[in-house]
Amino acid sequence: MSEKDTWGLREGDPITADLTAVKLLGGGSAYEAYLAFDDVTYAPVVVKVLRPTQVDDESSARGLRREVAALHAVNHPVVVRALRHELEGPRPHVVLEHLDGPRLSSLIRRYGPLQEAQYLPLAIDVASVLHYLRRVGYAHLDIKPSNIIMGAPARLIDLSVARTVDRAAALKYPIGTDAYMAPEQCDPPTTGTPEPASDVWGLGAALFEAIAGYKPFDEGDPDAEDVRERFPQLGTRPHDLPPRVPGAVSKIVLASLDPHPASRPVPREISDALEPVLEAQPRGRLAGFKVRG
Repeated sequence: MSEKDTWGLREGDPITADLTAVKLLGGGSAYEAYLAFDDVTYAPVVVKVLRPTQVDDESSARGLRREVAALHAVNHPVVVRALRHELEGPRPHVVLEHLDGPRLSSLIRRYGPLQEAQYLPLAIDVASVLHYLRRVGYAHLDIKPSNIIMGAPARLIDLSVARTVDRAAALKYPIGTDAYMAPEQCDPPTTGTPEPASDVWGLGAALFEAIAGYKPFDEGDPDAEDVRERFPQLGTRPHDLPPRVPGAVSKIVLASLDPHPASRPVPREISDALEPVLEAQPRGRLAGFKVRG
């Protein structure tokens, strides 16, 4: 990606006639994400817009269309909502609701391991999304701490690589984020077939990191030719969770990281295992819980 492959929008610059840039939030190889003010909803929104060099790129355009389709197919209170989109024109984009809250990755980076009163609700919230995605025939394929916004409820964002179950099963290349990818996502079809159970692995990896403050596997070498050097989860067991973690929590998290998709719990089993632990929390801890910014 070139340093010039950006719209370079500053506060007050128009993205479209109805959208005014506030600040750049980040982005990926194909798009930029801006916090913007929307004259239609008269509220802050997030705008994902294709980068200048990607506007005429069919692969990037197809990816944006796929994300828009996924956002409109998935209607769940724990998933970010799409407000509208424009797939043609000089700046193809999708407009998303603006979620007020820190990313799980930011909390871990700033404060280390989360408390039970923090990580248990988010795990149950995300498990409810995974249950729903199965019901509507989708796999997210990129469950990770930076795609979880903390709040009540937690919110899952970024459906840029989400696929229908059939299209996920047909993948023949790695997709997702290396440290949070299930084995079957790492080198399909050699390592298996990506499927809804892959999202259970992603939740297990994200939850492990939220509980422990470190990832379940060592970092791989993203430039390695050997797939096992790039993805340590293909050949090693996860690290141990700290001994302070309740047994029921350790059991369900490690079960979610089982290398065999069929051996992982389904999302409702994750909720069933964690809800009693949450209910046993002192009421004062839960009542006084506030997400730290």
